Amino acid sequence: MGRITVRCSNRGVRKIAFGAGLKSPKPRNGYSAAQGAVLAANGQRTKAAKWARQAKKELTAYASGRRKKFTVPLDLAGTAFQKKVWKALLAIPYGETRSYGEIARQVGNPKAARAVGMANHQNPVAIVVPCHRVIASDGRLGGYAAGLQRKSDILEIEKGHA
Repeated sequence: MGRITVRCSNRGVRKIAFGAGLKSPKPRNGYSAAQGAVLAANGQRTKAAKWARQAKKELTAYASGRRKKFTVPLDLAGTAFQKKVWKALLAIPYGETRSYGEIARQVGNPKAARAVGMANHQNPVAIVVPCHRVIASDGRLGGYAAGLQRKSDILEIEKGHA
């Protein structure tokens, strides 16, 4: 899956980005997993550092097929509709997919498949909130903020360990 950067607050994971996706090496609202490890090594025990370490551990286990569900707390900011969509994504079982239309119906807006796609695109915690499990109704991958190859790779990890 490549390098993943995690940003946490004292309430939970706020952002997960692939590669160098987080612009600031020292986020103002929390700590990255690497910074959390440094803080812990220096004896600083903040909740943000704890969540960063937990996220790193869970994402590493996920990437190797040893974790199918995440337990790290989330601290998500979004619209009411986005949060409704993200909650629906959490109900998609590991190794399975749903269409954008199915999610739209599930959240009570059957004609909102495109809006579901936009909510997925705005998902700040990809993988943990599994927007990669949402595909087009004809079986195509659809879109993915981190690129279709990465979406395909993540789905293959799940397919191989479902």
